[in-house]
Amino acid sequence: QLQASGGGLVQTGGSLRLSCAASGRSISSYDMGWFRQAPGKEREFVAAINWRGDRSSYADSVKGRFTISKDNAKTSIYLLMNNLKPEDAAVYYCAARVGSEIASTPEMYHYWGHGTQVTVSS
Repeated sequence: QLQASGGGLVQTGGSLRLSCAASGRSISSYDMGWFRQAPGKEREFVAAINWRGDRSSYADSVKGRFTISKDNAKTSIYLLMNNLKPEDAAVYYCAARVGSEIASTPEMYHYWGHGTQVTVSS
């Protein structure tokens, strides 16, 4: 089971660090991803990291501002979000997949956690 946390209210230009913890299972062999969904919009890819934690991919909209990382020992992944913008506001979800390459589509992920709300005030 995956559980995302760390969301909250932040001003434009601020930072947040999201965490996603896995309970009862190691994530060391899973590729992991972050997605987000704003009201009235489809769930969209944010970032992903491979099972070893040495390759990552980002949506163009967050590239240079967000950083995904993976701590296999702590069975957690993180999303450091800097220079937040109002358009980053959404519910953020973490997901896991068994695979050999990073995936950016929700359908490629097998396990999902409950989301955490990120609100950015202008």
